[in-house]
Amino acid sequence: MTAVTDEDHTEHTGQPGDADEAGSAEGSVAKAHESASPGGSADDTHARTGDGDSSSRASTTDCTDGTARGNATDRTDGTARRDAADRADSTGAWDDGLIARRVNETAMADHQHAVMDSRAAAPATAPLVYDAALRSRLEALRELVGLSRTRLDSRTLAQAGRVLDEASVRRRLSGQHTVVAIAGATGSGKSQLFNALAGVTISETGLRRPTTAAPIACSWSDGAASLIERLGIPPRLRRRPLAAGDAESQLRGLVLIDLPDHDSAAVQHREHVDRILALVDAVIWVVDPEKYADAVLHERYLRPMAAHAEVMFVVLNQIDRLPGEAAEQILDDLRRLLDEDGIALGEHGEPGATVLALSALTGDGVGDLREALGQFVAERAAPARRISADVDIAAARLWPVYATGRRTGLSEQAREEFSDRLADAVGATAAGEAAERAWLRNANRACGTPWLRLWRWYQDYGEPSTGRLPARHQADEEATARQRVETAVRTVADRASAGLPAPWAQAVREAAARGAQGLPEALDELSVRAGVPTGRPPRPGWWPVAVLLQASMTILQFLGGLWLLGQIIGVMAPNLGVPVLLMVIGIVGGPLIEWSCRMAARGPARRYGLEAERRLREAAAGCGRARVLDPVAAELLRYREVREQYGRVVGTGR
Repeated sequence: MTAVTDEDHTEHTGQPGDADEAGSAEGSVAKAHESASPGGSADDTHARTGDGDSSSRASTTDCTDGTARGNATDRTDGTARRDAADRADSTGAWDDGLIARRVNETAMADHQHAVMDSRAAAPATAPLVYDAALRSRLEALRELVGLSRTRLDSRTLAQAGRVLDEASVRRRLSGQHTVVAIAGATGSGKSQLFNALAGVTISETGLRRPTTAAPIACSWSDGAASLIERLGIPPRLRRRPLAAGDAESQLRGLVLIDLPDHDSAAVQHREHVDRILALVDAVIWVVDPEKYADAVLHERYLRPMAAHAEVMFVVLNQIDRLPGEAAEQILDDLRRLLDEDGIALGEHGEPGATVLALSALTGDGVGDLREALGQFVAERAAPARRISADVDIAAARLWPVYATGRRTGLSEQAREEFSDRLADAVGATAAGEAAERAWLRNANRACGTPWLRLWRWYQDYGEPSTGRLPARHQADEEATARQRVETAVRTVADRASAGLPAPWAQAVREAAARGAQGLPEALDELSVRAGVPTGRPPRPGWWPVAVLLQASMTILQFLGGLWLLGQIIGVMAPNLGVPVLLMVIGIVGGPLIEWSCRMAARGPARRYGLEAERRLREAAAGCGRARVLDPVAAELLRYREVREQYGRVVGTGR
């Protein structure tokens, strides 16, 4: 028979007065633990199981049949006493801090139970080791959270942060143990199954609902204290059956947790369930023929935990109540419901949840569950599978803020259009045309006839000064230029954020808006500095020749005129042909040279205007790139980085 280390139900049942004396001793032990452990008063239901009061022990004795009484009495002889003492001595102090009582001959004689707490002597347990793939995913998730803190709110990243914290904490704890919780609805018989797996009554069962008020832990080996403390289970609610052969050795490394009812009317019970289910390595869901299709179970627990199928057991209990083939029919319907919940079933060698049917009351099928649990615990893969499933769930919930179904980013066409819009806003084209006209005007002044230059001077001199109309026109142009800049920024932001998840699209638009502040003023300064060059344009080499020819034509006109004047006044001999010819050559040659120079000046003037336009366009594009495009590109680069990390988290590597 398996014995529970903090209780001894049988050794003293054959001696009068033992119940009272033992109850007094155990009551003092329980009170000591209640005062030393937090939350002791809240778990009064299981305290009755742990503190061994006389009424509980009396009821246990009354329920024992004659054979059990004989076995208990036989164990009081010298051989049984020596066996118990040897077993207790060989086991030594409990290294995991669980409640333990060493029974020896002196304790049997004095009817006292010694509580052993030897955490200082606890053996070093190997920490949990994650494989390379899981370590890579956790590292990527950590990078993902770090890169996203300034872009996503804390609620969005809360679950991912919890997964990282729990993975870090679980990695430092024992890798030799597997923590398995037994969960179920009211009346499903989970506590009865808990006792059946332990081989002795540990968790209280009964008709009163709810029966289980607080979680109870049962460990099959040493070194699990830190794991149980992580669950917040006080020492007085920790049990450990002594090994009794191969039936128990196959569960070595198992830490079994009996949870309160998940559908309990007591809010505190449901809080216990939700808290511990988030921390254990695996879970056994116990359902009964009446509540196996309960909506609360499937919608609140099974469906959200579908990713944890590999660390999940679903047990149909109480099949002894079902006639004929009803158990198989209900089991098939249960599998159908699990499939609808998205839970993969571990059938035909495929990974998934294990579905069994059993009766904790009669023991039918309990051996199959024990064997499956033994193999499950021996693999020591449940903690890593649980963490991997948690990462899958966190990644699935982060999908809307990282994934996109289309290609994102700024194309070269979008960048060029943005630069063109800024160039239009600063008037790059108009500035180039103005520079071209200025070059032509200077060429005309240099190569034109003196009479034309005199006429143009007279026109410039006679023009009125700047009035209100040009000033109003300039103000209108400035307003239009500002509107063009705003339109250009808004357009490029919309194109850059197209297809991005909402948080990153918002970040791109905000970056563009920040860069747009002060951009019109900066462009105005650029237009002044890089616009039409001040001073005279550069003079080409043929200008002096043209000026010399134009001067020659003017001189010919003067010579022909003076010659004619001399003939008129009689100073020179009459000869109209030569002076008239000179004057005609001068009069016709001047405009002809001017026209030729104008034709020759068109190419250089065009190039000069294009160069001025290019400088202004490049200056405007550089200003827009530094203020708008670079911040937008930085946000897009950050998104690409987090998308790559997200690909590593989900295991795609993209």
